[in-house]
Amino acid sequence: MAGAAALGSGSSTDIFYLDGEKVAAAFQKGMPLIEVSDYKVHASHREKAGEAEVHEGETDIIYMLEGSVTFVTGGKVVDGRSTGPGEIRGASIDGGTARKLGKGDVIIVPKGTPHWFKEVQGTVNYYVVKVL
Repeated sequence: MAGAAALGSGSSTDIFYLDGEKVAAAFQKGMPLIEVSDYKVHASHREKAGEAEVHEGETDIIYMLEGSVTFVTGGKVVDGRSTGPGEIRGASIDGGTARKLGKGDVIIVPKGTPHWFKEVQGTVNYYVVKVL
């Protein structure tokens, strides 16, 4: 986030530009590209499954660039705990709908919807646009 904050004034009306080399470097670690008052854009990188998540105030728009995953939406977060204001994480999801996502796929997860990268096949890179 510090890197993203250093790249702009933080206003959602500013033009924001990153050249391809900086974007590629962001995907190596998985990091936010920009976070302002209206939205966030993350260069995300995974090599393994994650925790189940619920964002009470953010809709996630996910665009898969490479790799494939089993992605679960809906259901109930198992062993959920607060990790910050409006953020819940847990071990897994009970129930929900599992989908295979791969290169070129887009999925939109409305705010308040549990979601989980249950299985990750190989290296996965994807953009997440978080609309607040």
